[in-house]
Amino acid sequence: MQYATWNVNSLSVRLPQVLDWLAANPVDVLVLQELKMTDDKFPFDAFAQAGYQAQCFGQKTYNGVALLSRTPAADVVKNIPGFDDDMARVISGTVGDGEQSVRVVGAYFPNGQEPGSEKFEYKMEWLKGLRLWLKEELVNHPRLLLMGDFNITFDDLDVWDPEGLRDQIHCTDEERYHLNALIALGLTDSHRMFSQPAKSFSWWDYRDAGFRRNRGLRIDHILVSNALKPRVTACVIDKTPRKNERPSDHAPVVVTLS
Repeated sequence: MQYATWNVNSLSVRLPQVLDWLAANPVDVLVLQELKMTDDKFPFDAFAQAGYQAQCFGQKTYNGVALLSRTPAADVVKNIPGFDDDMARVISGTVGDGEQSVRVVGAYFPNGQEPGSEKFEYKMEWLKGLRLWLKEELVNHPRLLLMGDFNITFDDLDVWDPEGLRDQIHCTDEERYHLNALIALGLTDSHRMFSQPAKSFSWWDYRDAGFRRNRGLRIDHILVSNALKPRVTACVIDKTPRKNERPSDHAPVVVTLS
């Protein structure tokens, strides 16, 4: 079973790229971020023809998330229960049956803009709300994947210029505290379970030839619960779509479970 996450930075622009990628990489589940479209514009038929059931939670111009799966997702929940938010950032669903079922949480974490800003404070509150909800969710769904664009790096290995970007957005101690607090719930960064090439990033700025020069960040993550950890056999970042014409600035991340 393969589960993937991809911030597509506008599905209306990059739908053909997503369909091409799914044809070449027929994963079982794909969560998308930054749809930048409302639900009535979502291409349900295109994904159905590709063999995927789709659940979406859209928003005009900004945000928006989707859950695509080979089999229908059950018990779909949108956003963080108990956290008042008018942004479309989280979609969750259970895929599979019985002991093979997996609770998938696809999320687009707030960017935060810059430390000290109102958007940064919103990010801190959002992260706290996510953690409190996931603590309960893990009790009810021990087999859980948290996937998406986290907009946070774990440490210097996830940053192309650790000194130059120290204490900048995505790399602050406050953000990393909340990321490690998620780990403390009983989650594991699947990417770090395996040897990876140096400077393995999932996002590159469009400016200054960021991708060509590999000046990137690893901010797209797949965290696996303790119950799923023994089943993880691989986790890779697929940089191929970043070479497309008019690509997303993010690359897909794929985890494989036995």
